[in-house]
Amino acid sequence: MAKSGTIRAGRIRAGMGGWTFEPWDTSFYPDKLAKAKQLHYASRQVPTIEVNGTYYSSFKEPTFVKWANESPDGFVFALKGNRFVTNRRVLGEAGESMMRFLGSGVAALGEKLGPILWQFAPTKKFDPDDFEAFLKLLPDKQDGVKLRHAVEVRNGSFVVPEFPALARKYGVAIVYADHHTYPAIADVTGDFVYARLQTGKDENPDCYEPGRLDEWAGRVKVWAEGGEPDDLPKAAPATVAPEEPRDVFVYFITAGKVRAPFGARALMERVSG
Repeated sequence: MAKSGTIRAGRIRAGMGGWTFEPWDTSFYPDKLAKAKQLHYASRQVPTIEVNGTYYSSFKEPTFVKWANESPDGFVFALKGNRFVTNRRVLGEAGESMMRFLGSGVAALGEKLGPILWQFAPTKKFDPDDFEAFLKLLPDKQDGVKLRHAVEVRNGSFVVPEFPALARKYGVAIVYADHHTYPAIADVTGDFVYARLQTGKDENPDCYEPGRLDEWAGRVKVWAEGGEPDDLPKAAPATVAPEEPRDVFVYFITAGKVRAPFGARALMERVSG
């Protein structure tokens, strides 16, 4: 594992996707805990949660205010950008849908607003002009609140040096996907790192096997210290990111996801220990 040599490090946060999942009623949440109190509990077990619901539905400001009030200081929500923004043939035409989503009240989360995850369909291929048109639409702020953007691409055509070069130009992070079929792109292109760990199994108490969790703990520490793990594939291997501390967001997003919260807690124990 490559070492960065820096002393300071960014903050590492590990979590899971959402907080409402029926199997968690018995596997994760205390017995007889009311569903209305699940966010309060979950946000005190992990330091971040990725919200998938914003991809499919529109939420209004009172909902974001409620989430902010129910979670503790220091907690962060990553929001998945609405599908009407990314599921289109011409990405440069997404401006109106993007502004509608970002203007729906997300800024009400304030300091608890983490990265916005823009997820693209596996059928969406890399077209430099098309993708740059999308990146140009991403605003730096919404209602005075700083925005951080991450893109998750799921087509192998993005594994070319031109893609991380574009992401770096606009300060957008490329999501590293630990997935069975999606491309793995570990190029560091923003001032934070976003990883989605998607190959865990429900039969593992902590989602991932202990040895793999150890490996991921080592990688996220390298990222946080400003380095780049030397055992993950990059689209532009010859390009090295500036060595500077970065916040790291890691989400356990698995098919069954029964043990995802435990994976997040196990990773946090490793990186904080």
